[in-house]
Amino acid sequence: MRIVSADTGGALLDGEYEPIGLIATAAVLVEKPFRTASLSIEKYSNPFDYDMSGRDAIKDETLLALKLAKKVKPDVIHLDSSLGGIPVRHLDDVTIDALRISDRGKAVWHDIGKELRPIVKRFWENTGIDVLAVGKSSVAVRVAEIYAGLYSTKWGIEYALKEGAARIGLPRYMKVELKRGILRGESLDPREGGLYGEIFPEVEEPVSIEVYPNPVARTFMVVEIKV
Repeated sequence: MRIVSADTGGALLDGEYEPIGLIATAAVLVEKPFRTASLSIEKYSNPFDYDMSGRDAIKDETLLALKLAKKVKPDVIHLDSSLGGIPVRHLDDVTIDALRISDRGKAVWHDIGKELRPIVKRFWENTGIDVLAVGKSSVAVRVAEIYAGLYSTKWGIEYALKEGAARIGLPRYMKVELKRGILRGESLDPREGGLYGEIFPEVEEPVSIEVYPNPVARTFMVVEIKV
């Protein structure tokens, strides 16, 4: 089974360790043994001007997953939206109203569904590949989340090289390490079977990376980057 998935994660933090905005969306191809990505691509947002309602994240994730899927032809696409695995092409207004999710979640899907549903439906008609709103139950979504944290850290390194320092909030239950030019992210949840990811940030200048718990958000780690 070959799965493409996408997730948005990693946040630029202020002095009080609160998120200013999200940084990176990652799309990944995950294959057996389902511990990491065979291939990943990314899209960066501007954390200083980011819509935290979730609309931008879902749109970016869907479009980036489709972009990767056109290249690698997976069996299925998993999105980080916990709607019970329903195909996104089925999310018309009546179906959205019947979902057992919050009113806020329904409002988001009513808004973005009008744009995304015809795109996803056309993709399915052309390829036979379904886009499922699986959410956190998908291992592939979790791998995408780890890669989003990695790309956010890469963004933070580049930001620190310009500004002198950066403080990045990672997705839940993960850590990162920069060693010999490899930026590696690992799940801290022992129940996940050793999920990890690696990217290559091509850092030319020495940077200091410190990883520690976010003091105001339990289960989340902070990456402090200094030049």
